[in-house]
Amino acid sequence: MRLPEADEFTVSSLSAAMTSGEESSESIVSQCLSRIAEREADLRAWVVVDRDGALEQAQQCDRDRATGTIRGPLHGIPVGIKDIVDVNGFVTGAGSPWFARRPVATADATLVTALRNAGAVILGKTVTTQFACFDPPPTRNPWHIDRTPGGSSSGSAAAVAARLVPIAIGSQTGGSITRPASFCGVCGLKPTFGTVSLDGVVPVASSLDHPGPIARRVADLRMTLAALTRQQLATEIKLGDPNDRPLRLGRLRGFFEDRTSSAMTVALNRTLDTLMAAGVQVFDVDVPRGFSDVLQHHRCIMACEAAAWHRTSFVEHRDEYGPCVASLIEEGLAASAIDYLAAREHQAALTQAMNSLVADGEIDALVTPATTGPAPDASTTGDPCMNAPWSYTGMPTVSFPIALSDDGLPLAIQLTGPRGGDWQLLDIAEVCERIVRC
Repeated sequence: MRLPEADEFTVSSLSAAMTSGEESSESIVSQCLSRIAEREADLRAWVVVDRDGALEQAQQCDRDRATGTIRGPLHGIPVGIKDIVDVNGFVTGAGSPWFARRPVATADATLVTALRNAGAVILGKTVTTQFACFDPPPTRNPWHIDRTPGGSSSGSAAAVAARLVPIAIGSQTGGSITRPASFCGVCGLKPTFGTVSLDGVVPVASSLDHPGPIARRVADLRMTLAALTRQQLATEIKLGDPNDRPLRLGRLRGFFEDRTSSAMTVALNRTLDTLMAAGVQVFDVDVPRGFSDVLQHHRCIMACEAAAWHRTSFVEHRDEYGPCVASLIEEGLAASAIDYLAAREHQAALTQAMNSLVADGEIDALVTPATTGPAPDASTTGDPCMNAPWSYTGMPTVSFPIALSDDGLPLAIQLTGPRGGDWQLLDIAEVCERIVRC
């Protein structure tokens, strides 16, 4: 299975083109701006595009390259930033009418500074659902404009899928990186909790929020994580050597099978057959005791922590909150301290139990569907139940597309590794992506 244009407009291909002189950063940014002009009216992926500023940044990158200065793995690469992240000189609107009336940010978020230091060109800010929650966004899915792009990183996923930008930053509290990436047919990385700084990012729930990248290929996710964390990239991935023991994946059933569509189940089964034919070993793994309560406790923590952050502004601006985020905040305001503490205790216990499934090295990664099925209609952002458990436990996930549904919409797989095992998980995902796409 080969998705259309899957190998085009990647960080690797664009970097190689700049190195060879075939392209410049300015020409790449100009291509992005041209595509945005052509498609933005339909897709509505951007809050603001910094046309002049991006071209100036790109020209500086080209001057640096001409003198032999390469600032990092994203040198000259344009990046979109989800509009819950501060970018110096722009308002952080967070998808909210009243929040967008605040003054412009006077400093970059820490993650934006890291991207700039790695040579990235900040192209603009992408649409988020209101306060990165559940109210449907104006953004549409590039594969079918009547379908949702998912949320809350709606604009980031749609912009990457439509080749308006090669990388965009999203964030996930429930399923807000993995789900939109999957619905839009691109790749998503939710790093281990705490790996990417939340400084300068509007919070949803402080113990669940994860910033991370959306891109066209797993290799692009790796390069972006290196930029965000100031890590030195390995010259080659560590897996796939025929002399190594076979790659071992643990398939989680039960909870993850009961909630998926037949189309998703068929696509996952076929993908696992392809991987096994290439020598990957797949084992069934049972979820730990107490897993069935994960969504209930995740919701409690998310509601309580969102309510704590919004409690003053919610009173002052109640009429400007969307119905879904308002319901979440009201739920949190009504919750008891006992409920919240019980949820946090469950979170700690389940995190330890889930992490132990992959921490001992017997299984390299867990495998599940990335979503329950293809993108639903635009009245919803889709069900985050495949992703919320990993936001809850803070374990890293990588998703990438594996097939198209009968109605021509992307379906994706999700791999999960142990906390802190982000680089090894990216290795595994890149090997699997290579097998599936060959």
